[in-house]
Amino acid sequence: MIELKNEKIAVPIVLFAGLIWSFGPLVVRYMDDPNLVPWQYIFGRGLTIFILLNLYLYFEEGKNFYKNYKKVGKSGLIGGCGLGVAMISFIYSITNTSAAITLLCLAAMPFFTALLAFLFLKEKISLNVWVSIFVATIGIVIMAVGNNEKNSIVGFIFGITSSIGFSIFSVTLRWRKETPKFTTVAIAGLFCFVLAASVILFKNQPFFSTSYNSSLFSLHGTLVCIGMILYAIGSKAIPAAELTLLSLTEVIGGIFWVWLPLFGINEVPNTNTIVGGFFLFISLFHYSLIMRWNKRYIALN
Repeated sequence: MIELKNEKIAVPIVLFAGLIWSFGPLVVRYMDDPNLVPWQYIFGRGLTIFILLNLYLYFEEGKNFYKNYKKVGKSGLIGGCGLGVAMISFIYSITNTSAAITLLCLAAMPFFTALLAFLFLKEKISLNVWVSIFVATIGIVIMAVGNNEKNSIVGFIFGITSSIGFSIFSVTLRWRKETPKFTTVAIAGLFCFVLAASVILFKNQPFFSTSYNSSLFSLHGTLVCIGMILYAIGSKAIPAAELTLLSLTEVIGGIFWVWLPLFGINEVPNTNTIVGGFFLFISLFHYSLIMRWNKRYIALN
Protein backbone atom coordinates (compact mmCIF):
# COMPACT_ATOMS: atom_id res chain seq x y z
CA MET A 1 0.00 0.00 0.00
CA ILE A 2 1.12 3.57 -0.60
CA GLU A 3 2.86 4.88 2.52
CA LEU A 4 1.50 8.38 3.07
CA LYS A 5 3.11 10.47 5.82
CA ASN A 6 2.07 13.99 4.81
CA GLU A 7 -1.16 15.01 6.58
CA LYS A 8 -1.74 17.85 4.08
CA ILE A 9 -2.06 15.25 1.32
CA ALA A 10 -3.89 12.68 3.48
CA VAL A 11 -6.71 15.06 4.48
CA PRO A 12 -8.08 15.66 0.95
CA ILE A 13 -7.73 11.93 0.20
CA VAL A 14 -9.91 11.01 3.20
CA LEU A 15 -12.35 13.81 2.32
CA PHE A 16 -12.61 12.39 -1.18
CA ALA A 17 -13.18 8.88 0.23
CA GLY A 18 -16.13 10.16 2.27
CA LEU A 19 -17.40 12.05 -0.79
CA ILE A 20 -17.35 8.85 -2.85
CA TRP A 21 -19.26 6.96 -0.13
CA SER A 22 -21.80 9.80 0.03
CA PHE A 23 -23.10 8.93 -3.44
CA GLY A 24 -24.31 5.53 -2.14
CA PRO A 25 -27.75 6.77 -0.99
CA LEU A 26 -28.22 8.59 -4.30
CA VAL A 27 -27.44 5.38 -6.21
CA VAL A 28 -30.04 3.52 -4.12
CA ARG A 29 -32.64 6.23 -4.82
CA TYR A 30 -32.07 5.78 -8.57
CA MET A 31 -32.84 2.05 -8.37
CA ASP A 32 -36.22 0.73 -9.52
CA ASP A 33 -38.13 -0.43 -6.41
CA PRO A 34 -35.06 -1.60 -4.43
CA ASN A 35 -37.40 -2.47 -1.53
CA LEU A 36 -38.79 -5.30 -3.72
CA VAL A 37 -35.37 -6.82 -4.50
CA PRO A 38 -33.30 -6.30 -1.32
CA TRP A 39 -31.60 -9.70 -1.47
CA GLN A 40 -30.65 -9.25 -5.11
CA TYR A 41 -29.09 -5.92 -4.08
CA ILE A 42 -27.22 -7.56 -1.20
CA PHE A 43 -26.11 -10.40 -3.51
CA GLY A 44 -24.78 -8.04 -6.23
CA ARG A 45 -23.15 -5.55 -3.87
CA GLY A 46 -21.55 -8.26 -1.72
CA LEU A 47 -20.15 -10.13 -4.73
CA THR A 48 -18.71 -6.88 -6.16
CA ILE A 49 -17.01 -5.98 -2.87
CA PHE A 50 -15.55 -9.48 -2.45
CA ILE A 51 -14.15 -9.60 -6.02
CA LEU A 52 -12.76 -6.05 -6.12
CA LEU A 53 -11.04 -6.20 -2.73
CA ASN A 54 -9.43 -9.54 -3.55
CA LEU A 55 -8.21 -8.10 -6.86
CA TYR A 56 -6.78 -5.12 -4.97
CA LEU A 57 -5.04 -7.44 -2.49
CA TYR A 58 -3.65 -9.51 -5.37
CA PHE A 59 -2.10 -6.46 -7.06
CA GLU A 60 -0.93 -5.10 -3.70
CA GLU A 61 0.56 -8.27 -2.19
CA GLY A 62 0.96 -10.70 -5.08
CA LYS A 63 -0.27 -14.25 -5.49
CA ASN A 64 0.20 -15.03 -1.79
CA PHE A 65 -2.52 -12.56 -0.79
CA TYR A 66 -4.80 -15.50 0.08
CA LYS A 67 -2.62 -16.17 3.14
CA ASN A 68 -4.30 -13.17 4.78
CA TYR A 69 -7.37 -15.35 5.24
CA LYS A 70 -5.31 -17.65 7.49
CA LYS A 71 -4.55 -14.67 9.74
CA VAL A 72 -8.14 -13.53 10.10
CA GLY A 73 -8.97 -15.51 13.24
CA LYS A 74 -12.01 -15.11 15.44
CA SER A 75 -11.84 -11.30 15.46
CA GLY A 76 -11.86 -11.11 11.66
CA LEU A 77 -14.81 -13.48 11.35
CA ILE A 78 -16.84 -11.58 13.94
CA GLY A 79 -15.86 -8.25 12.39
CA GLY A 80 -16.70 -9.46 8.88
CA CYS A 81 -20.11 -10.75 10.00
CA GLY A 82 -20.78 -7.50 11.90
CA LEU A 83 -19.92 -5.47 8.81
CA GLY A 84 -22.05 -7.80 6.70
CA VAL A 85 -25.04 -7.23 9.00
CA ALA A 86 -24.42 -3.48 8.70
CA MET A 87 -24.49 -3.69 4.91
CA ILE A 88 -27.69 -5.73 4.93
CA SER A 89 -29.39 -3.41 7.44
CA PHE A 90 -28.43 -0.38 5.35
CA ILE A 91 -30.66 -1.31 2.40
CA TYR A 92 -33.63 -2.10 4.67
CA SER A 93 -33.12 1.22 6.44
CA ILE A 94 -32.77 3.52 3.44
CA THR A 95 -35.72 1.91 1.59
CA ASN A 96 -38.01 2.42 4.60
CA THR A 97 -37.04 5.91 5.74
CA SER A 98 -35.25 9.03 4.52
CA ALA A 99 -31.59 8.99 3.53
CA ALA A 100 -30.99 11.63 6.22
CA ILE A 101 -32.26 9.32 9.00
CA THR A 102 -30.15 6.40 7.75
CA LEU A 103 -26.98 8.47 7.43
CA LEU A 104 -27.41 10.23 10.77
CA CYS A 105 -27.86 6.84 12.44
CA LEU A 106 -24.52 5.83 10.88
CA ALA A 107 -22.99 9.06 12.20
CA ALA A 108 -23.64 7.76 15.73
CA MET A 109 -21.19 4.88 15.12
CA PRO A 110 -18.29 6.35 17.19
CA PHE A 111 -20.47 6.30 20.29
CA PHE A 112 -21.70 2.73 19.79
CA THR A 113 -18.06 1.78 19.22
CA ALA A 114 -17.04 3.43 22.49
CA LEU A 115 -19.79 1.62 24.39
CA LEU A 116 -18.98 -1.79 22.87
CA ALA A 117 -15.26 -1.28 23.55
CA PHE A 118 -16.16 -0.39 27.15
CA LEU A 119 -18.28 -3.54 27.55
CA PHE A 120 -16.09 -6.10 25.77
CA LEU A 121 -12.56 -4.68 25.72
CA LYS A 122 -12.77 -2.92 29.10
CA GLU A 123 -11.68 0.36 27.52
CA LYS A 124 -12.35 3.27 29.86
CA ILE A 125 -14.79 5.99 28.84
CA SER A 126 -13.97 9.45 30.15
CA LEU A 127 -16.58 11.82 31.51
CA ASN A 128 -16.30 13.98 28.38
CA VAL A 129 -17.05 10.98 26.14
CA TRP A 130 -20.06 10.09 28.31
CA VAL A 131 -21.28 13.67 27.78
CA SER A 132 -20.90 13.22 24.00
CA ILE A 133 -22.79 9.92 24.15
CA PHE A 134 -25.58 11.55 26.17
CA VAL A 135 -25.93 14.44 23.69
CA ALA A 136 -25.90 11.98 20.77
CA THR A 137 -28.62 9.93 22.48
CA ILE A 138 -30.80 13.04 22.75
CA GLY A 139 -30.38 13.57 19.02
CA ILE A 140 -31.26 9.95 18.22
CA VAL A 141 -34.37 10.11 20.44
CA ILE A 142 -35.52 13.34 18.74
CA MET A 143 -35.16 11.69 15.32
CA ALA A 144 -37.02 8.60 16.53
CA VAL A 145 -39.90 10.67 17.90
CA GLY A 146 -40.20 12.44 14.55
CA ASN A 147 -40.67 9.14 12.71
CA ASN A 148 -44.33 8.43 13.32
CA GLU A 149 -45.04 6.33 10.24
CA LYS A 150 -44.73 2.57 10.67
CA ASN A 151 -42.29 2.01 7.81
CA SER A 152 -40.20 4.98 8.88
CA ILE A 153 -39.77 3.50 12.36
CA VAL A 154 -38.65 0.22 10.78
CA GLY A 155 -36.11 2.15 8.70
CA PHE A 156 -34.85 3.95 11.81
CA ILE A 157 -34.39 0.65 13.68
CA PHE A 158 -32.47 -0.86 10.77
CA GLY A 159 -30.36 2.32 10.60
CA ILE A 160 -29.36 1.89 14.26
CA THR A 161 -28.70 -1.81 13.60
CA SER A 162 -26.44 -0.87 10.68
CA SER A 163 -24.53 1.58 12.88
CA ILE A 164 -24.05 -1.09 15.56
CA GLY A 165 -22.84 -3.55 12.90
CA PHE A 166 -20.19 -1.08 11.75
CA SER A 167 -19.24 -0.55 15.40
CA ILE A 168 -18.74 -4.28 15.91
CA PHE A 169 -16.36 -4.22 12.95
CA SER A 170 -14.45 -1.28 14.47
CA VAL A 171 -14.20 -2.94 17.89
CA THR A 172 -12.79 -6.16 16.41
CA LEU A 173 -10.04 -4.08 14.79
CA ARG A 174 -9.10 -2.79 18.24
CA TRP A 175 -9.42 -6.26 19.77
CA ARG A 176 -6.76 -7.79 17.53
CA LYS A 177 -4.90 -5.07 15.64
CA GLU A 178 -2.90 -7.49 13.47
CA THR A 179 -6.09 -8.76 11.82
CA PRO A 180 -5.94 -8.01 8.04
CA LYS A 181 -8.48 -5.22 7.63
CA PHE A 182 -9.17 -5.45 3.91
CA THR A 183 -9.56 -9.22 4.19
CA THR A 184 -12.13 -8.67 6.94
CA VAL A 185 -14.09 -6.35 4.64
CA ALA A 186 -13.84 -8.96 1.87
CA ILE A 187 -15.29 -11.50 4.31
CA ALA A 188 -18.18 -9.10 4.90
CA GLY A 189 -18.82 -9.07 1.15
CA LEU A 190 -18.67 -12.87 1.09
CA PHE A 191 -21.05 -13.04 4.07
CA CYS A 192 -23.59 -10.86 2.24
CA PHE A 193 -23.16 -12.83 -0.99
CA VAL A 194 -23.62 -16.26 0.64
CA LEU A 195 -26.52 -15.22 2.88
CA ALA A 196 -28.33 -13.48 0.01
CA ALA A 197 -27.80 -16.48 -2.27
CA SER A 198 -29.24 -18.78 0.41
CA VAL A 199 -32.32 -16.59 0.90
CA ILE A 200 -32.86 -16.24 -2.86
CA LEU A 201 -32.65 -20.01 -3.33
CA PHE A 202 -35.00 -20.61 -0.39
CA LYS A 203 -37.56 -18.16 -1.79
CA ASN A 204 -37.04 -19.48 -5.35
CA GLN A 205 -36.33 -15.97 -6.64
CA PRO A 206 -34.07 -14.91 -9.51
CA PHE A 207 -30.51 -14.04 -8.54
CA PHE A 208 -30.48 -10.87 -10.59
CA SER A 209 -32.88 -7.96 -10.90
CA THR A 210 -33.12 -5.97 -14.13
CA SER A 211 -29.86 -5.15 -15.91
CA TYR A 212 -30.39 -1.51 -14.87
CA ASN A 213 -30.75 -2.39 -11.19
CA SER A 214 -27.92 -4.93 -11.27
CA SER A 215 -25.52 -2.34 -12.68
CA LEU A 216 -26.44 0.04 -9.85
CA PHE A 217 -25.95 -2.74 -7.27
CA SER A 218 -22.42 -3.27 -8.60
CA LEU A 219 -21.80 0.48 -8.84
CA HIS A 220 -22.61 0.88 -5.14
CA GLY A 221 -20.22 -1.97 -4.27
CA THR A 222 -17.53 -0.33 -6.40
CA LEU A 223 -18.00 3.02 -4.62
CA VAL A 224 -17.58 1.24 -1.26
CA CYS A 225 -14.32 -0.39 -2.39
CA ILE A 226 -12.79 2.75 -3.92
CA GLY A 227 -13.68 4.78 -0.82
CA MET A 228 -12.26 2.08 1.47
CA ILE A 229 -8.92 2.00 -0.39
CA LEU A 230 -8.55 5.80 -0.36
CA TYR A 231 -9.59 5.93 3.31
CA ALA A 232 -6.96 3.32 4.16
CA ILE A 233 -4.25 5.26 2.35
CA GLY A 234 -5.06 8.50 4.18
CA SER A 235 -5.83 7.03 7.60
CA LYS A 236 -2.20 6.34 8.56
CA ALA A 237 -1.29 10.03 8.63
CA ILE A 238 -4.39 11.41 10.37
CA PRO A 239 -5.43 11.21 14.06
CA ALA A 240 -8.67 9.34 14.82
CA ALA A 241 -10.38 12.60 15.78
CA GLU A 242 -9.82 14.14 12.39
CA LEU A 243 -10.88 10.92 10.66
CA THR A 244 -14.17 11.10 12.57
CA LEU A 245 -14.80 14.63 11.33
CA LEU A 246 -13.47 14.17 7.80
CA SER A 247 -15.55 11.04 7.19
CA LEU A 248 -18.66 13.13 7.95
CA THR A 249 -18.47 14.20 4.31
CA GLU A 250 -20.30 10.89 3.70
CA VAL A 251 -23.21 11.98 5.90
CA ILE A 252 -23.35 15.61 4.76
CA GLY A 253 -22.87 14.72 1.09
CA GLY A 254 -25.37 11.85 1.18
CA ILE A 255 -28.11 14.08 2.64
CA PHE A 256 -27.24 16.90 0.20
CA TRP A 257 -27.27 14.79 -2.99
CA VAL A 258 -30.77 13.36 -2.40
CA TRP A 259 -32.07 16.85 -1.52
CA LEU A 260 -30.41 18.74 -4.41
CA PRO A 261 -33.10 19.30 -7.07
CA LEU A 262 -30.45 18.81 -9.78
CA PHE A 263 -30.50 15.03 -9.21
CA GLY A 264 -34.29 14.83 -9.24
CA ILE A 265 -34.86 13.17 -5.84
CA ASN A 266 -35.87 16.26 -3.79
CA GLU A 267 -35.84 14.46 -0.44
CA VAL A 268 -36.11 17.16 2.24
CA PRO A 269 -35.37 16.13 5.88
CA ASN A 270 -38.17 16.89 8.36
CA THR A 271 -37.72 19.23 11.34
CA ASN A 272 -37.04 16.47 13.88
CA THR A 273 -34.35 15.01 11.64
CA ILE A 274 -32.63 18.40 11.34
CA VAL A 275 -32.81 19.08 15.09
CA GLY A 276 -31.71 15.55 16.00
CA GLY A 277 -28.91 15.75 13.44
CA PHE A 278 -27.75 19.03 14.99
CA PHE A 279 -27.40 17.33 18.39
CA LEU A 280 -25.48 14.47 16.74
CA PHE A 281 -23.06 16.84 15.03
CA ILE A 282 -22.48 18.78 18.26
CA SER A 283 -21.70 15.52 20.08
CA LEU A 284 -19.37 14.37 17.29
CA PHE A 285 -17.53 17.69 17.33
CA HIS A 286 -17.10 17.47 21.11
CA TYR A 287 -15.95 13.85 20.81
CA SER A 288 -13.46 14.78 18.10
CA LEU A 289 -11.96 17.56 20.20
CA ILE A 290 -11.38 15.05 23.01
CA MET A 291 -9.73 12.61 20.62
CA ARG A 292 -7.64 15.43 19.16
CA TRP A 293 -6.25 16.21 22.60
CA ASN A 294 -5.32 12.55 23.04
CA LYS A 295 -3.69 12.43 19.56
CA ARG A 296 -4.90 8.90 18.88
CA TYR A 297 -4.18 7.39 15.46
CA ILE A 298 -6.09 4.64 13.72
CA ALA A 299 -5.21 3.14 10.37
CA LEU A 300 -6.54 0.46 8.06
CA ASN A 301 -3.53 -1.67 7.17
